[in-house]
Amino acid sequence: MTNPVCPETGAPMYRGVRPMTLIYKGASLTFDMPGWYCDQSEESIHTGEDMKLSDRKLNLLKARCEGVLEPEEIRRIRKKLHLSQEQAGFLIGGGPRAFQKYESGDLLPSRAVSTALVLLDHDPAALSVLETYKKAA
Repeated sequence: MTNPVCPETGAPMYRGVRPMTLIYKGASLTFDMPGWYCDQSEESIHTGEDMKLSDRKLNLLKARCEGVLEPEEIRRIRKKLHLSQEQAGFLIGGGPRAFQKYESGDLLPSRAVSTALVLLDHDPAALSVLETYKKAA
């Protein structure tokens, strides 16, 4: 992408990062948001990749407010259980690509998936119950 011009001032815009604060249910999260910025105004332009970061940060804030597991915890528990992302999606729920999305922050886990992971983190041997149940299904 060539340097865009500011829609407000006509000045050239430059690639950089600026602090952005997201607010959800009274909680806030501030992070560095990449994008094209104008030095003469508050205007900015964000690409799809830039917005992906913003979406992931919003999902992180939502996870904290809603009491579901954050991506790093989901990954930690899955690895503790020695499951691939696909296996976890099959046994715990969500489908073959769900854990990839949970762990990247692209998708919030349901409360049921989050609760199952908390229980399995506490009692990894209970995974055999899920394996037996899925084989019978």
